[in-house]
Amino acid sequence: MAELESTVINTNVKQKDPSTALVIAVTTRAIFNLEEEHKLYLEKGKEEYTRHQQANQDKPLPPGTAFAFIQAVQYVNKKILESNPAERDLFDILVLSNNSPESGVRIVNSAKHYGLEISKFCFVSDEDSTQYLKSHGVKLFLSADRTDVCNALQRGVSAALVFQQEVQAPSTPLRVVFDGDAVLFSDETDQIFQQQGLEGAVQYERAMEAVPIGEGPLKAFAMHLGRMRKKFGQEESPIRTYLVTARSGRDMGVRAIKTLREWGLPIDEAFFMDGAPKGPILAQIQPHIFFDDGLHNIQGAQNVGVPSAWVP
Repeated sequence: MAELESTVINTNVKQKDPSTALVIAVTTRAIFNLEEEHKLYLEKGKEEYTRHQQANQDKPLPPGTAFAFIQAVQYVNKKILESNPAERDLFDILVLSNNSPESGVRIVNSAKHYGLEISKFCFVSDEDSTQYLKSHGVKLFLSADRTDVCNALQRGVSAALVFQQEVQAPSTPLRVVFDGDAVLFSDETDQIFQQQGLEGAVQYERAMEAVPIGEGPLKAFAMHLGRMRKKFGQEESPIRTYLVTARSGRDMGVRAIKTLREWGLPIDEAFFMDGAPKGPILAQIQPHIFFDDGLHNIQGAQNVGVPSAWVP
């Protein structure tokens, strides 16, 4: 029988309205570097892990891959409220953890130490904590556990797998990079490519040029981000979004651009790489997070120190 979640409200931050906010859930291993503690859990078990966390509850955890992203999101909230103090369309961050509340004290203390604007900490002693995502209105879920991410996607929640890496905290504004096919868009053209090769995919795109591409797993998140982005003029916006896709701009870029226009999704910059490595352009952009469905692209991003999230 599943145990109920235990939710700790962070009274130090403004509580957001989940019906209007862009709710992002992150696991503890996505936002903090818990690799040593996770290894202890796997090798010595839950009791030893809990003892370790309680003994170190006042020692802040080092930042993890999604840490800079959450900091940048916090900056966006600040700029939105400066523009309109009554605005309710804000980012809302909650931490979802398989820790018990007792061992989770260190998580709460670490967030407070860094001044992170996290509204809720949800401690769930259950194998599948993703069952609580929709009840919290979560629009994006970031986890270091592949099973969690797959379960979230099956529940219709935008989700991506975060790999632990050393990252430099980029400066503001918030910069988010999306891959195209199987991330922002559906994988329909990828499937044609697998079956008929590049020429077949190009012919398909030309024939379908006037038809918007299907929706991908991160479209809903990107659209909400776009609505927040439109609250500002291009020059003063605290949000910048990018499309970095393996598509060829000459043969397969027109349909992608027309699809974004049809959706009303503002993208600040689009790069059609024609299969070239994405690492160099990502190093130039320095995003707070990069979403891609290709593990080779994730590896290339990690090689240049870019925080990356894989959409399986």
